[in-house]
Amino acid sequence: MKRVSIIIPAHNEELNIPVLFKELAKLRKEKRVKYEVILVDDGSTDQTLNVASQLARKYRFIKVISNSIRMGITHALKRGIEASEGDIFVFFPADLQFSVEDIPPLVQPIIEKKADIVTGRKIGKYKKKFVSGVYNTLCRWLFKIPVHDLNSIKAFTKEIVFEIPFRKDWHRYMVVLAYRRGFKVKEIDVKLFPRKYGKSKFNIFRIPVGVLDLIAVKFLLTFGEKPMLYFGTLFWFFLTLGIIMGIILLYLRIFHNFGYRPLLYFNFFLLGLGFLFFTLGMLGEMLVSIKDEVESIKSNIRRNEWERKRKK
Repeated sequence: MKRVSIIIPAHNEELNIPVLFKELAKLRKEKRVKYEVILVDDGSTDQTLNVASQLARKYRFIKVISNSIRMGITHALKRGIEASEGDIFVFFPADLQFSVEDIPPLVQPIIEKKADIVTGRKIGKYKKKFVSGVYNTLCRWLFKIPVHDLNSIKAFTKEIVFEIPFRKDWHRYMVVLAYRRGFKVKEIDVKLFPRKYGKSKFNIFRIPVGVLDLIAVKFLLTFGEKPMLYFGTLFWFFLTLGIIMGIILLYLRIFHNFGYRPLLYFNFFLLGLGFLFFTLGMLGEMLVSIKDEVESIKSNIRRNEWERKRKK
């Protein structure tokens, strides 16, 4: 039987934690599924850690770990996964804007082996709907992924954890990275509710950061996989330009006795630039090959550590 670990990053959610834990306990009892819950307190400055730790004594299926300073959702998610014992993971925020009743529908396609990662498509009104819509539209356009909402609750297999990088704030691109690695992706509708307690962690300054992350992921998944495709294109462009210019200069010299040394130097510059890009493309291909080998080794190490932990 597949074991499910629900990972809950939390920052200053002291009023939401009691309600959330109660709902999770009810879900675990009604669905007769032994969910494991890992709450990661991400450097909260209120009583989130104390409240969660006290309630964890009552709800024995809940484990609480903490960061001394705020490290971000991706780091909290990674810590929660490392502390878990599940085969399937669910990323679930602590703000009560999602219903725990949507967890089983997220997990079921993975249990049935119809998907490797399942993401929720938010249904409901929320303040940052426009920003989220622009972001999701850009992602669909750039990455050609068959989902509409990347920034939502999601369930995924441990194999995905072994294969994709967990860089800061890249939890938003988990679906994109998994899809490009060949994992099966599915999307289901989930309800979104207004926040009752606490304040949203979203602010306007996260928009430019998100755009830069989007560019970085696109760069990683295109240039980072085929550097010669880009450097090679520049090589052919400058080489062709240099050859055409050389032919014109040769024609002018032979038939019109016209010569202008700076143009000749510029022609050599274009040809040299073309071969420089070709060299960079070859070096890029070598680096990608090394990167792939390193990632394969790291993936195997993570898998072996996971298996050793399970045998203990």
